[in-house]
Amino acid sequence: MNKEDFNEGLLGFLDASPTPFHATQNMTMMFENAGFKLLHENEKWFLEAGKKYYVTRNDSSVIAFTYPKEKKEYVMIGTHTDSPNLKLKPNPAIKEHGVVKFGVESYGGLLLNPWFDRDLSLAGRVSYLNSENEIESTLLNVEKKIAMIPSLAIHLDEKANKDRTINKQTDICPILTTNDDFDFDDFLRWQLAKAGVENVKEIYAHELSFYDAQKASFVGLRDDFITSARLDNLLSCYVGMLALCSVDATKPMLFIASDHEEVGSESTSGAGGSFLENTLHRLFDDYEEYIGMIRSSLMMSVDNAHAIHPNYPAKHDSNHAPYINRGVVIKINANQRYATNTQTMAKFLKVADAMGESTQKFVTRSDMGCGSTIGPITATRIGIETLDIGLPTYAMHSIRETAGSDDAHALYKILVGFAL
Repeated sequence: MNKEDFNEGLLGFLDASPTPFHATQNMTMMFENAGFKLLHENEKWFLEAGKKYYVTRNDSSVIAFTYPKEKKEYVMIGTHTDSPNLKLKPNPAIKEHGVVKFGVESYGGLLLNPWFDRDLSLAGRVSYLNSENEIESTLLNVEKKIAMIPSLAIHLDEKANKDRTINKQTDICPILTTNDDFDFDDFLRWQLAKAGVENVKEIYAHELSFYDAQKASFVGLRDDFITSARLDNLLSCYVGMLALCSVDATKPMLFIASDHEEVGSESTSGAGGSFLENTLHRLFDDYEEYIGMIRSSLMMSVDNAHAIHPNYPAKHDSNHAPYINRGVVIKINANQRYATNTQTMAKFLKVADAMGESTQKFVTRSDMGCGSTIGPITATRIGIETLDIGLPTYAMHSIRETAGSDDAHALYKILVGFAL
């Protein structure tokens, strides 16, 4: 796949995936189109050699894999589906001061300032009781620009450009309407009807998040950059998904996209849960074979990396400061915030060199804290040799992030190269 087609597909995937539920749905559709067969966790599996399969958990995490059966040296690609956002509270409607606004929680390590004065929409999952007294769930995407969080005018905040702080309870409630007849339950029923769901007896619960309605796009004199919400980490999800879809079923490769990384991964559908381990045990039910596979395989934890910010270069170690459009970043940390070691790095560099692709190394400043990924979590839980890599990015955890238009395609070629 050439870079232009690859990037156009990336923009479409980003726009169509406002929540982990939608991202997972879109990836499963891609796997279906590529010949992968759906498995269900609550059913017995009958795996056939030379086939490809996928399985989901909580509608927000997905594992897909080839099954050569006799070949046990798997190349695994680990990503996450969630991104920092504003998540709706269970009883969100607040009517005061002439408007209706929604109460929200800040999910993950969110940069709050960029959420002001943006056109916002709402998406997620709703669970309800149908006319047959059965619980069902449906994904919703309002798509319409229904809300915004207006900034306080500078005339009323003399410290706005000097010392602006944001109260997560009171300052970031999105405003929807001046119509005080608004009813939240009616709103959800209206959205369910738009999604084709008419048989709703009672709405039980929702997991809805606001998102920036601005579409993903190219920016720069030569389309140097891709800007979008949720690049962390849908960028890696897209690359890993396409890499697996491009690999022959006789090559042992697995892709996992987990939810809840931004809040610690400790959930049934997070990397700290049992999803991957359960799946691998079902591929290799003999314990000796399972351990042999684990100790001969490689996990690549793929998550975005901090590109050196041209306006804040002092925030980086000058010898380990990645540049946008200069290649994939290998992430290293002496305190195991990243899982890279010399052996896993060497394996990655060998393939990157063979594919003619450049790489960079990132180490955070020694006097600054270092974020982490699913890499150390997976390495600890599964016992698999792991490497942390990523694509250089500006404004990580902002409502709109920026990456290079060359880098994702370069990573795709390297990942496919592992199967050659």
